[in-house]
Amino acid sequence: MKSVMSKPPLALAVVLMMAGSAWAKVPAAEAERLGKDLTCNGAIKAGNKEGTIPEFSGKWSGAPAGTDFVKSSGKHPVDYYADEKPVLVITAENMEKYGDKLSPGLKAMFQKYPKTFKIPVYTGHRDFRYPDEVCAVVKKNALEAEVADGGMSVKGYMGGIPFPIPKDGNEAMWNNLIPARAYTESIIRDMGNVLSDGSITWGRMENNNLDMTSNPANRGKPIEGVMAYSMSRGLLPEREKGGVTVSSEPLNFKKDKRLAWSYDAGTRRVRQVPEYGFDQPMVGTGGKLTIDSDRLFNGSPERYNWKLNGRHEMYIPANTYKIHQPTVKYKDLLTPQHANPDFMRYELRRVWVVEGTLKEGYRHLYGKRVMFLDEDTGHAVMGDMYDARGQLWQFALINYYFSPDTNAWHAGTSFYHDLNSGSYMAYNMFQERQTGPVLNKGNLTPAMYTPQAARELGN
Repeated sequence: MKSVMSKPPLALAVVLMMAGSAWAKVPAAEAERLGKDLTCNGAIKAGNKEGTIPEFSGKWSGAPAGTDFVKSSGKHPVDYYADEKPVLVITAENMEKYGDKLSPGLKAMFQKYPKTFKIPVYTGHRDFRYPDEVCAVVKKNALEAEVADGGMSVKGYMGGIPFPIPKDGNEAMWNNLIPARAYTESIIRDMGNVLSDGSITWGRMENNNLDMTSNPANRGKPIEGVMAYSMSRGLLPEREKGGVTVSSEPLNFKKDKRLAWSYDAGTRRVRQVPEYGFDQPMVGTGGKLTIDSDRLFNGSPERYNWKLNGRHEMYIPANTYKIHQPTVKYKDLLTPQHANPDFMRYELRRVWVVEGTLKEGYRHLYGKRVMFLDEDTGHAVMGDMYDARGQLWQFALINYYFSPDTNAWHAGTSFYHDLNSGSYMAYNMFQERQTGPVLNKGNLTPAMYTPQAARELGN
């Protein structure tokens, strides 16, 4: 009779961890910090010792009293800080002084455009807070949520970020995937592909997005089923007019895949899109956006190893109401090489730095991508994308602002810079449109995202 050797304790622990396929939860004592020295979303409540990052006040929830706000109307956002002026302007001449708080992408922008690129830095504000019901979900997630299935799913509850105190890159990236945000969004977005000579190729797209994790009816329910539905209909350029794509996004990428169907206006046929997502080029963006680079990263995390590189103070776009005013004209905003700095607003804030390195055996245009997640929200606000040789290729940023429609932060106009060609994509513009994003109107349902719905919309 053969004897069976028992596994050494360390090996046994590894086997058990792999069998469970989930990361450890936050201890109760650590979760108790939420709402005390940490905000309910896990940010450090105190400012920094220099006073250049303010203490979190959270004095406003929803629209501040006396402001011009009509819920779910699509009105352009009110600029609550319209009277403020920059307290500092970083240029190529003085960037070394602030280099420890600049991302590699921002430094690359100074190096490529030393005469024109600037960072206007404003007084920091941390004035808005999430509703109590969102904070309650986040607190519950802190105690119970786990990354499972080798990073491909999450066990937790819908309605707030799952990991307010992230311990690794997988947890931080899931915060970016399923934060509190608009649960319905309808918008006609303009896009400008600004070439190196300053000429612009225009695109326009109608989008209707339904986020199931932020639906108030699902708040506090287990994270399962469908994450989100999306519909996009091409309006410009003319060759893409009438094309429609509908897609659905799962919450468990181990069990399910992102599914998409596309209606072709020329053939009047609907077909399922094979392997939708990842580095497929997004329609109308001149190849500067991949499907998975909208909001800097979305979709299945399976192709990358995600590493958390800590929390750092950095200059990032914040409270970006100025750029989204209806008085902003595209001809003034879209200057050659990069957006007009006069419309930008940066603040010094703390960010989580997350590095994704392409796994062996997988392919993607980006061999590495580094994301900078605002600690107050969990949203990725800046990103550096590297090619397969490890060279910095693209730098992107998103102008987020707090929306009273959602009582959360909303992704506004974003810019994706090709550092090789000197061109950039201005994405998700609505400044010149009569109506901006219509948020949380509650007028979208899953039945609107079927192949038949795509055919009817295209016709």
